[in-house]
Amino acid sequence: MKVDLSIACINNTGREWKVRRRALLVLLFFLSGGGEAWSQAGLQKIRIAYASRGIYIMDLYIAKEKGFFREEGLDAELVEVRSANIAVAALVSGELEALGSIGAATRASQLGMPLKVLAVTGHRPLFWLVSRPEYRSIPELKGKTLGITTVNGTQHLAAVRLLRNVGIDAATDLKTVLIGGAPTLLQALMNNSIQVTALSPPTILVARDRFKMNVLGDPPRDFVSMQGGFAVTEKLLAEKRDLVRRMMRSRTKGFKYFHENEKDTSELLAKFMKLDLATTLETYRISNFAFTKNSILTDKEVEVLLKEDARVLGLAQPVPGSKIFDFGVQREVNQELGIP
Repeated sequence: MKVDLSIACINNTGREWKVRRRALLVLLFFLSGGGEAWSQAGLQKIRIAYASRGIYIMDLYIAKEKGFFREEGLDAELVEVRSANIAVAALVSGELEALGSIGAATRASQLGMPLKVLAVTGHRPLFWLVSRPEYRSIPELKGKTLGITTVNGTQHLAAVRLLRNVGIDAATDLKTVLIGGAPTLLQALMNNSIQVTALSPPTILVARDRFKMNVLGDPPRDFVSMQGGFAVTEKLLAEKRDLVRRMMRSRTKGFKYFHENEKDTSELLAKFMKLDLATTLETYRISNFAFTKNSILTDKEVEVLLKEDARVLGLAQPVPGSKIFDFGVQREVNQELGIP
């Protein structure tokens, strides 16, 4: 299936872009608190967008909470922008310095947008297949409704693969409906407008423990996905490499802290997600396998990822990895911080 992400047509001219830009500025103003000072004395203001709160962007949240951005002379604002199109457009226009949710950036780059992915935190999908309490096995779901976040997004593809593993073809055996993010998917399960979906932690734990939903499949580990990292424009990388290095050092310190401090990271995740510590501690432990250690994909992972993306995007052949990824700054920072 070819997916229209409405990214290739984004440009900096015309009425549509002006409307998008005005709406984006209003959005960023209110998300940033509106009346707060734009920067603190002596610090350079930066904005980094992410799609939704979750463990995949804990490197950024830790960097902010622990003062790692400040150590690099940066006043970092983390902005939740759920629309991938708006986030990519804001990055390209210079309204943002970086994206922490890199799936959209990767595909936008393959469609010709001047973006580079510099770091990858998660390289395996963190989605469990979950159903309403009355369904105790996957075959019982035939003829039911699957809820998804984005057509051909990581959550959708993970659900399809988990169903396929037991002989269910999502395209023919189920009805698929576009619902939204994790909280909306859980609500749809609760009111029975969908009967099955794929959820990531901590939402999967809330669904299991609080609402007695059934977990019918663990995350598929046989394909590469990306759900967190760091992406900037080619222009910023070329013209303000020092700024990019400082941002990368900050987030890498956060990612190193994430790997080395289970309890404190779980406490910070509880604060970030407004959940109890027991839930976030389990979230940390069951999610650990899905994260890279050094924020860099292997050449094989890049090849597999871009081959799958080419299929989803309807491209004649995969885009070369060098056009999408640039791990040069990450390797430099890793060496400075003693990360193998």
